[in-house]
Amino acid sequence: MKGASNSTILVPSASAPAGINTIKSLKMVNYPVRIVASDSNPFSAGFFMSDAYEVLPEIDSKLYITRLLEIVTKHKINVLMPSSGYDIYQYSANKEKLLKLGALPVVSDIKTMKICRDKIQTFNYLSKKFELPFTTLDYKKVKGFPLIAKPRYGKGSKGIVKINNENELKYVRFNSENLIFQEYLPGTEYTIDVLSDMECEPILAVPRIRVETRAGISTVGTIVKDENISETCKSIAKYLKIRGPCCIQMKESNDGILKIVEVNPRMGGGTIFAALAGANFPAMILDMVNGKKLKIPKISEVTVVRYFEEIVVKNGRAMKYDLNLIRH
Repeated sequence: MKGASNSTILVPSASAPAGINTIKSLKMVNYPVRIVASDSNPFSAGFFMSDAYEVLPEIDSKLYITRLLEIVTKHKINVLMPSSGYDIYQYSANKEKLLKLGALPVVSDIKTMKICRDKIQTFNYLSKKFELPFTTLDYKKVKGFPLIAKPRYGKGSKGIVKINNENELKYVRFNSENLIFQEYLPGTEYTIDVLSDMECEPILAVPRIRVETRAGISTVGTIVKDENISETCKSIAKYLKIRGPCCIQMKESNDGILKIVEVNPRMGGGTIFAALAGANFPAMILDMVNGKKLKIPKISEVTVVRYFEEIVVKNGRAMKYDLNLIRH
């Protein structure tokens, strides 16, 4: 790659927290890149925070890859950021095509992606070495209540149901498909943001307690320094051969054992919490791919509270406005 000042990056999922926060993280440190945002939603907030934007077809469209390659060529994209739980699979599967165009997708190999995407594969692969909650596809193997039912290929908290008895199990079983059944973990919930280099060697792990969540996205989080959690999660990333960032969800069992719930091989919706604590993952990723020597940042134990922020758009452009000038 050329120097960072000559780079143009593509940030997917510009309507969702991970994409928006990637853009915000880079602007926090005035990183010298041109940012192109993409999404299938023409009213994505990230569009109006970027230097340029492009609307893509839905991820399962036959036109998606053709359009993606057009965008990469048009904008001379150098780096594709892993800020989408959907686009990253296409980035990985089409890595060679992207590299031929001079664009580096910062994503894990497709084998790793598939293990992380399928929660039963995640359980089967990781439970050989790490603590995971009891997980099964077979409702007959359920050992007791309460338990959790969730989509086998789900994302975030969508479709997760707590089941308290046999009647609720029967109802869920007959009204849903492709579910896994998992031990209910009632304790403290953590997200750990982990960054690995391009050779899949873990660099840094930043744990945070999920104090408050809405729709699976952390709205209040507290960064904590816990070497045991950090080292465990770096080991998980290495075992999975994660390249670039991942976010690992963990939760405490009844007896206080912290167990792995899922691993997402991308930046999470709350990765900006780490940036605000001192570890700016998007900036570190670009430093890494531009050949700069990474400095391991000092992490501050802070609590971050999130809120909505409005963008006023006129004629396709974001406008600056002063609330003091608005009259009722």
